[in-house]
Amino acid sequence: MSLNIRRARQDEAGLVLAFIRELAAYEKLSHEVEATEADIAGALFGERPQLHCAIAEWNGEPAGFAVWFANFSTFSGRHGIYLEDLYVRPSHRGRGLGKALLVYLAKECLDNGWSRLQWAVLDWNAPSIAFYKSLGAVMMDDWTLCRVTGPALARLAGSTS
Repeated sequence: MSLNIRRARQDEAGLVLAFIRELAAYEKLSHEVEATEADIAGALFGERPQLHCAIAEWNGEPAGFAVWFANFSTFSGRHGIYLEDLYVRPSHRGRGLGKALLVYLAKECLDNGWSRLQWAVLDWNAPSIAFYKSLGAVMMDDWTLCRVTGPALARLAGSTS
């Protein structure tokens, strides 16, 4: 059995979107997926792409993915990776693909002199939390993720100081 981690190719925006939809279904968030194949293609392969994707293949078959972008720590003064999505298809779990994707991203950080790899996990996702902890991840319980979207984002943008 063979595992291969590689960068997504330009003709794979549809595959990446399929993984996004599968992940959203797993997280019970399918209703939040608005992205189109064109959106994903533009983000990954547009004029100045800021989004990156790695595909995990098992015996040549796409089995999982990781989507990330560079962030910046003002405290360390260096960039890092923010892992937006990590997903392995249920039929391929337990084979080390999730760990291999995280190893790939950790090496990306080190190769670029970046200071950290971070992500968020849903608090009900006990199997993923246990997996991440087994790899040395620290749960940042003292931080709360904040988000402004939709009408609230429009109101904020229209606010005067």
